[in-house]
Amino acid sequence: MATMDLRGDTSEVFFKMKEETCNEMEEGASKCEVSIKGTGSGGWKSAFLLLANQGLATLAFFGVGVNLVMFLTRVLGQDNADAANSVSKWTGTVYMCSLIGAFLSDSYWGRYFTCAIFQLIFVLGLVLVSLSSWLFLIKPEGCGNGELVCIPTSPIGVGLFYLSIYLVAFGYGGYQPTIATFGADQFDDSILTQKNSKEAFFCYFYFALNLGSLFSNTILVYFEDSGKWTLGFWASTGSALVALVSFFLGTYGYRFVRPCGNPLPRVAQVFVATVKKWNVVPSNGAELYEVEGSESAIKGSRKILHSSEFEFLDKAATVTERDRFEPVNPWRLCTVTQVEEAKCVLKMLPVWLCTIIYSVIFTQMASLFVEQGSVMNYTFRNFHFPAASMSAFDICSVLLFTGIYRQILVPLAKLSKNPKGLTELQRMGIGLVIGLLAMVAAGVTELARLRRVVPDKGTSSLSIFWQIPQYVLVGASEVFMYVGQLEFFNGQAPDGIKSFGSSLCMASISLGNFVSSLLVNMVMSITARGNNPGWIPEDLNSGHLDRFYFLIAILTAADFVIYLFCAKWYKGINLEEGVENVRMEGRGDEEHGIV
Repeated sequence: MATMDLRGDTSEVFFKMKEETCNEMEEGASKCEVSIKGTGSGGWKSAFLLLANQGLATLAFFGVGVNLVMFLTRVLGQDNADAANSVSKWTGTVYMCSLIGAFLSDSYWGRYFTCAIFQLIFVLGLVLVSLSSWLFLIKPEGCGNGELVCIPTSPIGVGLFYLSIYLVAFGYGGYQPTIATFGADQFDDSILTQKNSKEAFFCYFYFALNLGSLFSNTILVYFEDSGKWTLGFWASTGSALVALVSFFLGTYGYRFVRPCGNPLPRVAQVFVATVKKWNVVPSNGAELYEVEGSESAIKGSRKILHSSEFEFLDKAATVTERDRFEPVNPWRLCTVTQVEEAKCVLKMLPVWLCTIIYSVIFTQMASLFVEQGSVMNYTFRNFHFPAASMSAFDICSVLLFTGIYRQILVPLAKLSKNPKGLTELQRMGIGLVIGLLAMVAAGVTELARLRRVVPDKGTSSLSIFWQIPQYVLVGASEVFMYVGQLEFFNGQAPDGIKSFGSSLCMASISLGNFVSSLLVNMVMSITARGNNPGWIPEDLNSGHLDRFYFLIAILTAADFVIYLFCAKWYKGINLEEGVENVRMEGRGDEEHGIV
């Protein structure tokens, strides 16, 4: 038994975690009896603090990420294709790390400690980014502004820079899905009003994310684009520090959900038991094995009712003659809830895979959109408008369409007797279609840009504001796709893997970045042959970036057709009604109906 006390110096904060020994189910399945006690009652007060934390952390993250492609080309001297690939791989790593954070959160650390630890790593990475650029890379001062060339970088400086940005990726990636789930934990599903507040929280969560990035995409990007890279990085570091402090100050009021143990053995047991009983005919739902009482065998998780999908897995919960006369072996006999937990993961996977192509669209804003804008006319009445700042139109679009969706579309859609308005799957489908239109708009803009290239200047006379439609359309699609994803995966994930559900949205972005990098490499290897510069050459004026955008649009159209089949096939999780087994303890438990 381990007891840990965290006491804040600036406020009377007391948080006590009492971690009791996990009782191992026979042959390895864990019944985790971790009890987490806090003094808070959650609600919107705690949720708003976490939304502020999310906004500040996002400001810090995008202060590095949104202009990274320009840093790589101007300061480190990479060409356009290499820089786009580097950014795609880095961004992919960010969101792939979300799976690590989700696993630790669900299994061992809980949401609070996972958020705290990964935020500390995030701050450390930002400090190193600032130091490496200040001490090694920005030489002479003010270089990397598009005019003043930086001195060739030293291997030490480059190595420290890459180490630091991947620490940023690891810290922010591990924190991101957990903070979303932790915020949702502040509301109790057993109370209708709080359940509705929980659904609204994800919309406001994405709103806060974009509000935070608005500052970094405008003011910070402007300073960085003018050569003040170190100032921008230190500002990001300061924002992350404020976010961390605010997170700890709210400790007194948070509600905490106990981790349910490592889900990997539980899922593995289902498949192993199924293989062992491969020749057994599955029993009907009423005859499958389940523990008695209101609680499931997975402590802290509600029971899940039987579903008809993936019926072959029911073999794992089918009681044979041998099972009747032997002690329960979870590697041979699993509960219905345990089988359904594995089914939930399998059912979500096809939908999740269909969202990856959309993330390919999303990642273009941080790479090719910026490179496209950098060879357009980006002056407005003698004001230099950085190409990376165009993403501010994406953010404003998200903020605008979030309000339109919550205040107009949801009330109208409720007339169809759906209390949520549009379902999560419907919203994700709409997001795919709008994302497709964004790629078409980007391709049309590129065609217009190429027709107005100024000879011997390397740029086009076409105004950078022609990019506004593609950014606005991507922003509108995010409101439907990513907010829908957050609600869908968090709502459809069993209690024992809630953070994993949230991380699927981040993992989709991750794989989208890797797929984008793969597409760039494939396109260049096919189109850049002989004297042909390819579609995405160093000099975009001699390439055909428009064809790459149209290719993504075609892939999205094909993906949308597949998504329609997956969405129609999907059947949601069916939790046992009238039972609330997710255990939370703290002041206000009686008020929130916690058992």
